[in-house]
Amino acid sequence: MRDSSRSPHSPSPHPLTRRSLLALATAAPLTALTGTGPAAAATPARAATVVGGERLARAGVQVSGATGLPGRLTARAWLLADWETGHVLAAHRAHQRLAPASTLKMLFADTVLRKFHRAERHTVTDADLADIPMGSSLVGIQAGTTYTVEQLWQGVFLRSGNDAVHVLAHMNGGVAKTVAEMQARAEDLQALDTHVVSPDGFDHPGQLSSAYDLTLIARHGLRDADFRGYCGTRDADFPAGRKKSFQIQNTDRLLTGAWGLKAYQGLIGVKNGYTSDAGNTFTGAAVRGGRTLLVTVLNPAAGSNAVYEETAALLDWGFGQGRSAQPVGTLVEPLSEGGAKADAGAPPEKQAAPAAAGPPGAAAESRPSAWRLLEGAGGTVALLAGGVWALRRRRGAVAADSGGRHRR
Repeated sequence: MRDSSRSPHSPSPHPLTRRSLLALATAAPLTALTGTGPAAAATPARAATVVGGERLARAGVQVSGATGLPGRLTARAWLLADWETGHVLAAHRAHQRLAPASTLKMLFADTVLRKFHRAERHTVTDADLADIPMGSSLVGIQAGTTYTVEQLWQGVFLRSGNDAVHVLAHMNGGVAKTVAEMQARAEDLQALDTHVVSPDGFDHPGQLSSAYDLTLIARHGLRDADFRGYCGTRDADFPAGRKKSFQIQNTDRLLTGAWGLKAYQGLIGVKNGYTSDAGNTFTGAAVRGGRTLLVTVLNPAAGSNAVYEETAALLDWGFGQGRSAQPVGTLVEPLSEGGAKADAGAPPEKQAAPAAAGPPGAAAESRPSAWRLLEGAGGTVALLAGGVWALRRRRGAVAADSGGRHRR
């Protein structure tokens, strides 16, 4: 039963071209994920050791200038970064290639989200739902029912519905086309640990990503107002046939507070997941005091809540003692947006950063940015982009996720 909640390499002394990096990534044999559990995950990608700085390829925890990291971190890999500057504040096995589960849906959204207006309507056909893997998590989409694009994205982000993913993928020209576009997006983002086999994150041999890549993808996605709005929505009404609807809740337990966890103050998303091969996975973002931090935690040792507990512990450290941390790496910029090709030899402060970047811990109010995320009262976040999106909580208490049988 599957709970829905739930060898580093030294860098080359010679700089590698991006073409050679991609060739290495393609040529390296991928460990087949056989569904036998965490031991089936693949080893770090040689190509990715240059992305973000050479310290991110070293063994052990990487941190500088700060102490007091949480003592009981059991995740196979994790990374904590400043959203605005891109500085990596601490990391462990940042480039370890592991099964991502539904955190890969962040890349799907970053690839497809801008292609359709949220008010566009689509009547679902049997063909739209024909290729959903058995055992998938579902939001409950029905053939013959018409949905808005907004509702489909709510199904993706709130319920991690693979049915919603496949409908949007078919609207985009098909699953194969969407997978190819996702892979191209990953390469543009310089997420070179990531290999896409399906758009939904379901377990497939060779479907891999890393804590570094998932954090990189989340950082770019959060620059889009709709992406922020969807991943931060706690509940919504979802169609259930003619003139009927039911309420869906976000399965991100740190966002809603569920299954014995409290909602994390200032949390704004991003995406959780679970599969047999990936274990529990989560990328989260939170804002406090005008500062936004990103954390990715992959496959903690035990317990469906551990991925959230370890995320919260790293966020607490980042907002506290981690303010004095010196960067041990950087989240690079997309090539298509002026980002330089990652250079293993350059120190983090010399690598690509967004135009509005400032020193870690500096007050966001002192350096206005078009991408700033603002923290509001009671953990509610006011999102930017001229009011394109406004989060609203709807009626009813937030329910725990289904806790049961599907992979996400």
